[in-house]
Amino acid sequence: MSDIHSLLVAAILGVVEGLTEFLPVSSTGHMIIVGHLLGFEGDTANTFEVVIQLGSILAVVVMFWRRLFGLIGIHFGKPPEHEGQGSGRLSLIHILLGMIPAVVLGLIFHDTIKSLFNPVNVMYALVVGGVLLIAAEVLKPKQPRAVGIDDMTYRQAFVIGCFQCLALWPGFSRSGATISGGMLMGVSRYAASEFSFLLAVPMMMGATVLDMYKSIGFLNAGDIPMFAVGFIMAFIVALIAIKTFLQLIKRISFIPFAIYRFVVAAAVYVVFF
Repeated sequence: MSDIHSLLVAAILGVVEGLTEFLPVSSTGHMIIVGHLLGFEGDTANTFEVVIQLGSILAVVVMFWRRLFGLIGIHFGKPPEHEGQGSGRLSLIHILLGMIPAVVLGLIFHDTIKSLFNPVNVMYALVVGGVLLIAAEVLKPKQPRAVGIDDMTYRQAFVIGCFQCLALWPGFSRSGATISGGMLMGVSRYAASEFSFLLAVPMMMGATVLDMYKSIGFLNAGDIPMFAVGFIMAFIVALIAIKTFLQLIKRISFIPFAIYRFVVAAAVYVVFF
């Protein structure tokens, strides 16, 4: 792969990663399809995907830096509007409760989960995740019990964490699982999305560090420019995607995202079968 071609591939995959990582559409499904079409597969490709995820994580940190500092007791003036206006306050305990189920299962079954990364499993996960999004929209309480993220209870945070375990199934979508779980527990669509983004920081950071440790043998100096381009593109696009998504869900339901997942599942079938 020539230098220019590799940088172009890195830029395209960075855009795909940043655009899909935090939307309930499965970044894994998109990366598998696009990577296959671009002929970028194998150990180097897997390591590349791990590295550029850090760009997406950084976008969340930039977007919610005030709230993240607040979780550890450092506050900077009045919270901005997008961080919730509930009567309580989201705490680090909520985040920990949301992390525990997936962390435990992820550590125990890490190698087994990695073995599930294939088009067949991703295709089925896309479909099941789409069904869950529809179920969440249909079955959610008419009036949310937690309108803002600061209204969330510890129980709601833990149940969302249990739903996050579904995202250990490659292609399911971590945001899709957590947002659906939150809505079914009476958390508003907007608040569930915010909590999903905040929960992503420690969850994705931990998973990425673990994957990078296991992939260290596939890193070499010659890949640094390609990895840097992918990282930067993922960061920029993820930042735009998060801001746009939070505005969009004020006006529409998740049904269009569910339908889109079915389309992507069909695309996986066409491309790989």
